[in-house]
Amino acid sequence: MRPEFRILTLLCLLSLKLVVAKQPNILLIVADDYGFHDVGYHGSEIKTPNLDKLAMSGVRLENYYVQPICTPTRSQLLSGRYQIHTGLQHGIIWPAQPSGIPLDNPLLPEKLKEVGYSTHAVGKWHVGFYKDDYLPTSRGFDSYFGYLTGSEDYYTHYRCYDKMCGTDLRDNTVPADLYNGTYSTHLFADKVIDIVDKHDAEKPLFVYLPFQAVHAPLQVPQKYIDRYSNIKNKKRRTYAGMVTCMDEAVGMIADALKNKGIWDNTILIFTTDNGGQIHEGGNNWPLRGWKASLWEGGMHGVGFVHSNLLDKRVIGSVSPQLIHVTDWFPTIVKLAGGSLNGTQPLDGFNQWSTINYGETSPRKELLHNIDPLYPASGQPLSNSTFNTTIRAALRVGDWKIITGEPGNGSWVPPPHMDSPIIDDARKDKQNVWLFNIAEDPNERNDLSGKRTDIVTKMLDKLLYYQKSAVPVFSPPNDPKADPEGGFWGPWE
Repeated sequence: MRPEFRILTLLCLLSLKLVVAKQPNILLIVADDYGFHDVGYHGSEIKTPNLDKLAMSGVRLENYYVQPICTPTRSQLLSGRYQIHTGLQHGIIWPAQPSGIPLDNPLLPEKLKEVGYSTHAVGKWHVGFYKDDYLPTSRGFDSYFGYLTGSEDYYTHYRCYDKMCGTDLRDNTVPADLYNGTYSTHLFADKVIDIVDKHDAEKPLFVYLPFQAVHAPLQVPQKYIDRYSNIKNKKRRTYAGMVTCMDEAVGMIADALKNKGIWDNTILIFTTDNGGQIHEGGNNWPLRGWKASLWEGGMHGVGFVHSNLLDKRVIGSVSPQLIHVTDWFPTIVKLAGGSLNGTQPLDGFNQWSTINYGETSPRKELLHNIDPLYPASGQPLSNSTFNTTIRAALRVGDWKIITGEPGNGSWVPPPHMDSPIIDDARKDKQNVWLFNIAEDPNERNDLSGKRTDIVTKMLDKLLYYQKSAVPVFSPPNDPKADPEGGFWGPWE
């Protein structure tokens, strides 16, 4: 090789090495059913010192949205696509349903593996497992430890559904039967710490940690409950203990990354999957509604980013920019130096400049959902392009429209406030609501009767999205899914 070409080749290799060396480690944490009011920095009576410290020295996302329930949020996070574009717009994937994120949608870890990442998932899957092809290790993760369905006992890891019962815990593709009695928050934290300890620091690391906490059933070691003797409501007291246990686990994982010497090159992203379940100790005050509803309490999420890689000018700041859970896919892929080639058309936006430099969000609107299988509500609005009996919600700029049946819209104060619940004061058979979320974040002033011009524009936009939707895929339960007392897993 001629000397000048040898020098050029060495320079190219050196440049490539420098680029690879700058690839950040990424820790993506999802809390389950975590209420808007249930983190310390939102004024909660629940103590979350580790989350508070990380958030207050990072960027808090206060105009950040997820989906109202589990599967939709996780499917959109991992695929970067709205649920109307994957067929998952109706409900969750139940344990016996032969469903999953369509295989022609590459998932986030697959894109990260393309650029050299070591990829690991620990915790809740809940986006389909009826065939081996849908398991985490078939969809881009080098390793997986966790459970495949949506909920279970925190200690026995046992799950019953529709008279089908079995243990739900897997180590990669095989049943994990050595952990009966180990509390899942501790178990999952220990697994992540073990991954960090054994990781080759020369490679970039991606860890996806969807905790079981703080979803029902309400279970936690007694020592965590004892810290909240001041909370008289039993469910709230146990839930508070579960939150503090999760917060402690996050702190331990952060310490493990520091001890490994890779914390300074790590980006930690924290998000909830939906609003808190007020019937199981969670709370979203002062937001309206709760889990599974189209009100803000169902999907205005707790979220923040912490990293020593952040621009110093944004450290400790609050971002008011509109960000959605679908945005993590392109944001993380681009952070990793990856390519979006080969993906289906994405609904997410790269938000790194928004987060890291405080720039204006590229997202101007957000489809919360259109669910044609949900029972119709009321009568169609006359002269409307979109059928308002259909359950749907859309945000455009500061405006939000809801149609159909949105779920209970009460405002529920946390129990310690000893304040009455403010009941949902909807009009009889009402199926259209309009709010200016910037001026009215708690949805107390319905403007649908006053701003009919905005209603018309928003309904036209809903019709636009409806035309792009794929058919809903929500198959009936398959009796072959029954683990018969063994382990939940693929059955086809």
